[in-house]
Amino acid sequence: MNITLSSTGKELAEIGLSIHQLVDKLPLTMRSKESRGIRIEDGKVLEYDYTGPALEEVLSTGKIFKGTPDKGPYAGTPVVVVPLKDEGQVICAIGLVDITQGLFSDMVEISRRPEEVKKDVTRGEFY
Repeated sequence: MNITLSSTGKELAEIGLSIHQLVDKLPLTMRSKESRGIRIEDGKVLEYDYTGPALEEVLSTGKIFKGTPDKGPYAGTPVVVVPLKDEGQVICAIGLVDITQGLFSDMVEISRRPEEVKKDVTRGEFY
């Protein structure tokens, strides 16, 4: 598989579906710099000609976007979009939609506790 500046949605579908499975089927969007791409939900490609405001921003700036789009199918829902670069040039943008409304990010942060959690067997297994 070779991702290029002009990879189409159909060419990006297999890698997009693989990433989608890795992140427990969070909605995924992906497009190359010169061609519109894919929108995936529930294990299926919904669109092969997709773009969105966060994807566009990442393609133009080359910087990670973490925010909430105000338009498009994911308006009002947090997204994270990252650039994919080849020799310093942005060739693609890949985005995840946090349909948990931030709970996913919060759980990742909570799991990075600096201290070890002490078990108190007198209070039961959930304390």
